Amino acid sequence: MAKGDPPTSLRLIDGRGRVATKLRISVTDRCNFACLFCMPENDKRKWLPTGEILSFDEIERITRVFASMGIGRIRITGGEPLLRSDLERLITKLVAIPGIEEVDMTTNGWFLEQKAKALKAAGLSGVSVSLHSLRPDRFARISGMDALPRVLRGVEESMRTGLRPIKINSVAIRGYNDDEILDLVEYAHSRGIPIRFIEFMPLDGLGIWSEGSMVPGKEILQTVSQRYSLSPMGRGHGSTASLWRFDDGPGELGLIMSMTEPFCDDCDRVRLTADGKLLSCLFDTQYYDLKPLLRGGGGDGDLSTFISDAFKKKPDGVGYMPWIREGWEKPRNMHAIGG
Repeated sequence: MAKGDPPTSLRLIDGRGRVATKLRISVTDRCNFACLFCMPENDKRKWLPTGEILSFDEIERITRVFASMGIGRIRITGGEPLLRSDLERLITKLVAIPGIEEVDMTTNGWFLEQKAKALKAAGLSGVSVSLHSLRPDRFARISGMDALPRVLRGVEESMRTGLRPIKINSVAIRGYNDDEILDLVEYAHSRGIPIRFIEFMPLDGLGIWSEGSMVPGKEILQTVSQRYSLSPMGRGHGSTASLWRFDDGPGELGLIMSMTEPFCDDCDRVRLTADGKLLSCLFDTQYYDLKPLLRGGGGDGDLSTFISDAFKKKPDGVGYMPWIREGWEKPRNMHAIGG
């Protein structure tokens, strides 16, 4: 146990002995984009009622409980998190919690040009920006928004502001953007920005996922290696990305191979949905609702006990689930889980 860690009895440990150190907090299920790998069709979208969404004070309280149990890194997600008004106020609250070492955010980039300075001032460490094409028409087709120039300006403003780390996230989908892999890598590499390619997962709202539509990480690596000399950096304990360093300069290539090379055995993450439910695995269908305790007078000890008991039931992971080929009951679509 490292110096400063809570006693083992207070740590979040699941039935396989995996220890949680990272919390992903979805602050809204709403998004102004409609990415085809995430959002259902317009007439099938059902946003959470406003009264069900956790307040900033409730999120802060839950995070304090998590921090007392060994959580040190926070990632704010959505939907699109910057649709929450005054998100900077929440960030300021979270970075002040004892034990929280870093607060990052995943965003579609729409608001970054105007928000980067305020986010940095609030204490945000870094941003991961979703970028799935560099062609305006294709970007609009994939994301449902004609927004490429604005997103790229947001990335540049984040760099000028000094947010670190800045990362590019790209979901490779065969027949949509798999012919842009090298272009996306060149964009990131020329700026010294790490790029992560994420295997397409069966959490899409449109139901288009299939094994054939997924571009395996090894195929992406082969494509990138045709142009760049890469040196493997491995995958850190609990990390989602296997990394390669560019031998000719800064930046790095990351492959998040959730489907072909699952990293479940050392998973160290837990998720909090916008309406206060715990999800211990992205592919689990079981949620654990914190709101009855939060809004019903439960104390912090009650919350920590509930969280600990729920986390002990964390499933083995996608690598052990046969439903990928047999069909399965999805939890929520990606926009309502937080990624």
